[in-house]
Amino acid sequence: MDLFPILDQPHPIGIARLAARATHADDGHLIEFRSLEVRSILNRTVSRRGLPFTYSINPYRGCEFGCRYCYARYTHEFMELRDPASFERMIFLKQNAAWLLKQELRHIDPAEEIALGSATDPYQPIERRARITRSLLEVFSRESGYRLGIVTKSTLIVRDTDLLCEIARRNSLTVHITITTQDAGLARKLEPRAPRPDLRFATVKKLSGAGMRVGVLCCPILPGITDSEEALDGMARRSAEAGAHFFAANPLFLKPCSRPTYLSFVREHFPSLVADYAKRYDHADFVSHTYRNEIATRVQRVCCRYGIGRRTVGEMMTRIPPQPAATLPFRAQPEQLPRRHAG
Repeated sequence: MDLFPILDQPHPIGIARLAARATHADDGHLIEFRSLEVRSILNRTVSRRGLPFTYSINPYRGCEFGCRYCYARYTHEFMELRDPASFERMIFLKQNAAWLLKQELRHIDPAEEIALGSATDPYQPIERRARITRSLLEVFSRESGYRLGIVTKSTLIVRDTDLLCEIARRNSLTVHITITTQDAGLARKLEPRAPRPDLRFATVKKLSGAGMRVGVLCCPILPGITDSEEALDGMARRSAEAGAHFFAANPLFLKPCSRPTYLSFVREHFPSLVADYAKRYDHADFVSHTYRNEIATRVQRVCCRYGIGRRTVGEMMTRIPPQPAATLPFRAQPEQLPRRHAG
C-alpha cells in the first residue's frame, strides 16, 4: 500500500505541497512520522455541526489511535492521501508550533474560544517524544484572559498538570476526556490504540482532584451499540464517581471518509446491525432528529440521576453547565456525591 502517493504528483499545491516536502522525523509500529512545515497553528473553525469554538489547534495531522469512527480522516485528503489507513499510518508533526501560536495570539480576541485537539488527539503517543502539545501549553501558561478547551482520550495529559493548573489560574480552561464506552473489550476493537476506559476515568479523577474543570465526552454514541439507557447510565455514574463536572453524549455522524472503516467494523463485530446502519446513514451523514432527541432525553435523564452537569454541542467549551439536582436514593447523603471543584 502506497501511503505517500503525493510524492508521485507532478505539481501539488497548498497543504499537499507542504506534505510532499515533509521530511522523515521518526518511526513507530507500522507508522511513519514526518516533520511538516506550516504557516499557521490557529485554524478558524467552519463546521456544519455547530461547534462552539472559533479557533482550533491540532499539533499533529493524523492520529495513531486509529478510532474506527474518526471523522477527521478527510483532513489527509487535502494532502492527496486518500487511503483511509494513511490517517493513522502517516502522522505529520507541525514545526515551530509554539512560536507560531505566540505570534497569532496577538491578533485574536481573547474572548473567542480555542479548542486544542478538535480533529486529532494532542496527546497521542508521539507526544511523549515530540512534546509539541506541551510547548503550546507553555505559551498559554504565560498568557492571561484566553478561553481554552482541550479534548483528548489520552492519559498522557496528566504529565502536564503543572502547566494546566497555571493556565487555569490565568485563563479559562476546561478539559474534556473522551470515553466512548466503559466496556474494555469493545473499546479495544473500536479504538485499538487508545488507553483503556478505566485509565481514562482515572485521568478524570486525577485532573478533577487537581482542581481542574474536567468532564467526560461519551462521544460518539453508536446506534445499537452504546446508545441504551443502561449503557448511558453506567457511563454517567462512573463519570460522576470520577468527579467529572459534566457529561456529554452525541450520536455518531458518519462522513464519507470514515464510512469504509467504521462500516467494516460493524460488519465484522455487529453484523446484525448492517441493515440498520444502511437505513440510518445511506443518504445522510447525520442521524434523524427523532433519534437525536431520544439520545438527548436519555442523557438528560442520567445526568439528573447522578447530579452531573450536561453539555450540549452548541455550548461554549469553557462554560461549566449548571449541576442538576440529583434524584438518586443517596441524594440525602451528599458526602457520597463527588466533590465539584470550582477550577
